[in-house]
Amino acid sequence: MATVEHCLYCFEVLAAHLEDRKAMTLAEVQKSWAEYVRSTEAEAEAETEVDSASKPAKRLPALRRITEASSSSSSSTASSASNSTLSLSPDTPDTSAADSEVALPEPLTESPLFVTWNTVSPRHGGRSLRGCIGTFEAQELDEGLASYALISALQDTRFSPVQARELPSLEVAVTLLTDFEDAADAMDWRLGTHGLRISFHHHGRRYGATYLPDVAVEQGWTKEETLVSLMRKAGWVGRRDRWHEVELKVVRYQGKKESLEYAEFKRWRDWVDKGGK
Repeated sequence: MATVEHCLYCFEVLAAHLEDRKAMTLAEVQKSWAEYVRSTEAEAEAETEVDSASKPAKRLPALRRITEASSSSSSSTASSASNSTLSLSPDTPDTSAADSEVALPEPLTESPLFVTWNTVSPRHGGRSLRGCIGTFEAQELDEGLASYALISALQDTRFSPVQARELPSLEVAVTLLTDFEDAADAMDWRLGTHGLRISFHHHGRRYGATYLPDVAVEQGWTKEETLVSLMRKAGWVGRRDRWHEVELKVVRYQGKKESLEYAEFKRWRDWVDKGGK
């Protein structure tokens, strides 16, 4: 799935381009972020120990997500281990730690992907689209994220290119696409779970468009409204109440998304610029 590091990397690539400097690589960002998390968590724990009566130290949203996920995983593992122990019969032989180890999945190195830039309102926190472009072809993440971070920010023809002065107002979202399947029909998909890629012919012309999994839910659309909107996005201008007369080829897919606002990127980047201290 997409990670905080993927989002940081997109911001790093765009900021470096606009500031005319060399960007860190994805591997460098991942290593630096791990060190930053350890450093920030250590500082938070030290502050808590100094004044245990005070409120818990505030954590950055991205750090909070990581810590909560880690705690949840640990609790789940502990619970599973407890249940497993209780179910053992007296005749069950002990097993070594090596025998019970679960192989971890290989780190994801390539995937179809989309990079979305949003403008965040300083007043109410609302988001408006600033650019979104991606590809259904699997990409090496280092190169793919770097390319589409810039393409979606600078070459989305629906918008003017992002300027350096806009960086503080931006949020980036990375979606890695998985589980591509041909839908049995136009309604064979689930709101909030599937993204859609449609294609169809009308009056001798071929049309096609896609929506990521979160679009329909964010807009509050029904499945029919989503399909009509997607057909409009593709350029179809037929009557709304006759959309079902068009033979649609629908591919459904899922997307593992992560998002990050500029403020979080800036705090990490300032830490990097100070030598990781």
